[in-house]
Amino acid sequence: QVRLQESGPGLVKPSQTLSLTCTVSGGSDTTNYHYYWSWIRQPPGKGLEWIGAMAYSGATYYSPSLKSRTSISRDTSKNQFTVQLSSVTPEDTAVYYCARSYWYGSNWTKYDYWGQGTQVTVSS
Repeated sequence: QVRLQESGPGLVKPSQTLSLTCTVSGGSDTTNYHYYWSWIRQPPGKGLEWIGAMAYSGATYYSPSLKSRTSISRDTSKNQFTVQLSSVTPEDTAVYYCARSYWYGSNWTKYDYWGQGTQVTVSS
């Protein structure tokens, strides 16, 4: 059973950089052909928002609205991928998810495995 687990601080101060890591286990690897590894968030009272993804090849894709502040990387030795979101504001407060899919973007039918989500609050 593929498992994804988010980790990182639950509280970030405004203007700082949010950094979250997703650890993949259960037989799937971030370099497996055909898969994409995404970060998605859900602000309170709102729907899911796709942040960005890294393909099996290492190519990255970002939401246009967040591209200037987002960076996704991976550590293949640990089977982890990480998102960094800079210059955060209270509007970045959300539950953040990592997930695996067959393509990148906000077509949620393409996603087959999700982490449980982690709450991140931006506040001073």
